[in-house]
Amino acid sequence: MTTRTSAPTAPGQSRPRRRRLLLGSATDITAILLIIVVVFSVSDVGSFLTLENLSNILISASLLIVMGVGATFVLITGGVDLSVGSVLVFSGVVSGMVMRAMGGQGVGVSLVGVLVAVAAGTAWGIVNGLVVTRLRVPPLIATLGSFGAAQGLAQVLSDGNDLKDIPNELVDTLGVGRLAGVPYLVLVALVIALLGGVVLAITRYGRRTYAIGSNAEAARRAGINVDRHLLSVYALAGTLAGLAGILSYAEFGSTTLSGHATDNLNVIAAVVIGGTSLFGGVGTVFGSVIGALIPAVLSNGLVIVGLNSFWRDFAVGVVLVVAVYLDQLRRRHRAAG
Repeated sequence: MTTRTSAPTAPGQSRPRRRRLLLGSATDITAILLIIVVVFSVSDVGSFLTLENLSNILISASLLIVMGVGATFVLITGGVDLSVGSVLVFSGVVSGMVMRAMGGQGVGVSLVGVLVAVAAGTAWGIVNGLVVTRLRVPPLIATLGSFGAAQGLAQVLSDGNDLKDIPNELVDTLGVGRLAGVPYLVLVALVIALLGGVVLAITRYGRRTYAIGSNAEAARRAGINVDRHLLSVYALAGTLAGLAGILSYAEFGSTTLSGHATDNLNVIAAVVIGGTSLFGGVGTVFGSVIGALIPAVLSNGLVIVGLNSFWRDFAVGVVLVVAVYLDQLRRRHRAAG
């Protein structure tokens, strides 16, 4: 998914065009989110537009946002990572086992648990990157294999039982704690999104990510070590999946082995709905954040107005198809000059 054949464009011409494409996608999806918010607000303003409810929406979207940042980088390079949900579970299990072996409580144990979860996710991301760049296995197949392998290994390590030995310090902070009324879970997600957005938008690393997704061969000729960059991108996705693993553990007080079965597709859907192209070269972290908020708002709003929350999946599916269709239109327009 990383090989492109489009003709190179002069840098001075490509930047304004890319900016229009990126801003257009983000503007479209933001408008859709605002329309959804307005509809639910009018339907039940007394329940929907409250600080507590808005906080609940942000909490429910936080894990998707964290994983979505990594997925945005991967998709922009023209790849895909279907393993993030399973890596989340695997990282949580490994972290939980280490914390239990250390006694299960205390600030020190909590810090080690966070580091172990992040390290486990990073290691799995590196494996994904090596399979893609060294073995030349297509990203779809490589990460689909990782999806099953990570989930299976998590089940083996835990004997199929959720781990519940979590330090109170983790639950009281990352799980349910707040800073100035804002949940720590939300703050972590916002910080990750901000850092990811800055790296993607204004750093050399971000420019190389776009360049590889636009035309990998041209990027190689320009002196970019494409394989090394792709390896780092998959490692980043794994790192953030590992972070999401410890956040989920803290939020629910358990590893929830079967609670993230659809996270892989939900993350991809959120990122694509947010305007990141499945074909690479186009996308923003801001758009991915908005894309993650849409299913959270739909789930919350449907329950408040008394409708079946399963309609959320239908609505997200429709929006996803429309988003991909619009992406194809933009690509045709760009190809036509």
